[in-house]
Amino acid sequence: MRKHFLWALAAFSVTTYAQVITDTTKAADNWFNLDPYTNKVNGVSTERTYNELLKGKKSTTVIVGVIDSGVDFNHEDLKEVMWVNPKEIAGNGIDDDKNGYIDDIHGWNFLGGKDGKNVEKEALELTRVYRDLKKKYDGKDEKIIASADKKEYKLYTDVKADYEKKLNEAQQELTQITFVNEMFTNINLEVKDQLNVDSVKVQQLKQYKAKDKKEEGLIGYAQMILSKDTTLTVDYILKQIDEAQDHFEDQVKYNLNLDYDPRGIVGDDYKNSAEKYYGNNDCNGPGSLHGTHVAGIIAANRTNDKGIKGVADNVRIMSVRAVPDGDERDKDIANAIIYAVDNGAKVINMSFGKGYPYDKAAVDKAVKYAESKDVLLVHAAGNDGVDIDKVISYPCKKYADGKKAKNWVDVGALSWQQGINLPASFSNYGKKTVDLFAPGVDIYSTKSGGGYLNESGTSMASPVTAGVAAVIRSYYPNLTAKQVKKILEKSVDKDYKSQKVTKPGDKVLVKFSDLSTTGGVVNLYNAILLAEKMSK
Repeated sequence: MRKHFLWALAAFSVTTYAQVITDTTKAADNWFNLDPYTNKVNGVSTERTYNELLKGKKSTTVIVGVIDSGVDFNHEDLKEVMWVNPKEIAGNGIDDDKNGYIDDIHGWNFLGGKDGKNVEKEALELTRVYRDLKKKYDGKDEKIIASADKKEYKLYTDVKADYEKKLNEAQQELTQITFVNEMFTNINLEVKDQLNVDSVKVQQLKQYKAKDKKEEGLIGYAQMILSKDTTLTVDYILKQIDEAQDHFEDQVKYNLNLDYDPRGIVGDDYKNSAEKYYGNNDCNGPGSLHGTHVAGIIAANRTNDKGIKGVADNVRIMSVRAVPDGDERDKDIANAIIYAVDNGAKVINMSFGKGYPYDKAAVDKAVKYAESKDVLLVHAAGNDGVDIDKVISYPCKKYADGKKAKNWVDVGALSWQQGINLPASFSNYGKKTVDLFAPGVDIYSTKSGGGYLNESGTSMASPVTAGVAAVIRSYYPNLTAKQVKKILEKSVDKDYKSQKVTKPGDKVLVKFSDLSTTGGVVNLYNAILLAEKMSK
């Protein structure tokens, strides 16, 4: 679920260009921590809760596992809240705690090799499944397929159609956006040169005479975007386009490339799901922007005057790197869950997902193991704007036998906007599957390599919820994972339930309550009040 950029949430086209540029009007950077009533913002009441309900109360430290792309454990707002393995001596090359992982100081990396190399880009599971089935069924007639293989052959034809459609779309989008990028770059340079300015704003565009209809159309879109905020420039638009172009280039070159398979870097026996001890201790790794952002939402240091304040005030972040730029592998996710559980995590955030499973049995087994050890799993619902009651996103809370995990929470993304735009336009939803919603648009948090930035996605809504869960487990350690899940569900802010909103991925108006099981938004203030009662 590395589809966290707005460009990855909606396909690019010239006709919809202005619609996918981030809205320049937004709430405060810390809006997700603010209160719906005292601040008039769709936050989860974090600051109000600490000020009114938790001041002076004792808490215990809770370990939160972040299964993601890695976490920059040297970030100024995270280094003091990182989990440190108390039984491991850093850098001595010895497995001091004898847990099978050498020098796992802040966590573990299941995407690395013993030589220190790391997987960064990966294929989609769709690509990997199609690649395997293509070897077996390509060119064969359905009539000669053995009856025992009919079901698998049907999967092959479905996967083939899905793959070819996505590859064709990615190639078309890349061609178009490359052209648009060149056009905007040229316009930017020409206007700067003609008017002798360092940056091109809406006023300069109005003075520029287009050479043809295509250029005129692009300038028109640029003017519409820049008119929302007259301080913005064409350079701002080009930055957005560059991100989009990078996304589609990665899709074609890596995600949907049948010949690309970086697994050799890891050096494991991939088909052996029982294999646990592989990888390396580089739990930051390359491309850790996503995981670092997630970690900051949960636990960015609340005691310093830097950057932001995370939701939870007494937690330690354990980084378990298992999510590449592409689709995660089920074996890695299963082992990541087990690692986090075995090393003391009581809450695990999982901001990832994909359209196809590979080894669901291995992931189901790990989820059941977490449930047996009283660990809560918080999962992002996905960013495809679909009903996941109907279109399954993996991993999922439903086991192969039809039963559901009782320690699993699925989270949809909430916008800071009011009215019909309350749910994020990209968020997955599901009356039976998505448990609740949480802030997930324009969330300001920590950035790998230092600094801070806004990101959007259910990937951001999940750690907001995981942070709330961690606060409950920290101040009320006697409550079980199942009780915390119940508290999260029972304490949602229900004032949103009857509101008419735009259904994600559609323009139909529905009640907000139709989008999730609870019909509400996670709220720390209500959760603490309920936890206080339940703990007694």
